[in-house]
Amino acid sequence: MALYRNGSFVADDPWRILGADEALPAEGPVALPKARFIAERDGLAGRNAPLGVVIEAGEGHDGLEDDINRLSLVVLTFPKYTDGRNYSTARILRERFGYRGELRAIGNVLRDQLRFMLRCGFDALEITHEGTIAALRDGRINLVSLHYQPASRDEAAPPTAGGHPWRRSSAGRL
Repeated sequence: MALYRNGSFVADDPWRILGADEALPAEGPVALPKARFIAERDGLAGRNAPLGVVIEAGEGHDGLEDDINRLSLVVLTFPKYTDGRNYSTARILRERFGYRGELRAIGNVLRDQLRFMLRCGFDALEITHEGTIAALRDGRINLVSLHYQPASRDEAAPPTAGGHPWRRSSAGRL
């Protein structure tokens, strides 16, 4: 597994992504499965470390509406290449709830998906596919930063790119 964040691979990831039954460490940033986070919400309120949540494909954001601003990391899973349900969850978190923390994709993340993930608001990708890792390391994947069609309501607002309302930028992501 390789973590790709902000245009490069990073060696150290401070986050521990815990399973449903793993013991909660006393300190350090942790991400919990959504159901566990909701069940332990009150006990986690006093925790003095960054918190994150893991949302499986198909779970959606339901039940997290009041907690979005206290989360430092949201992990969205992609169990297989053809399962795109968490693209919608990513867009909803960014646009409707204004989520500004790290949005991370894990699972079956392949090179053909990277441009779409970027447009949906992902900041980081956990990549296990060796071909995708090699292509990113070798600079063989060109991520598009200018788009002719808006990707969100925010982009459809006043002209931005030098007076060209049809040209939008997604630079600065991923």
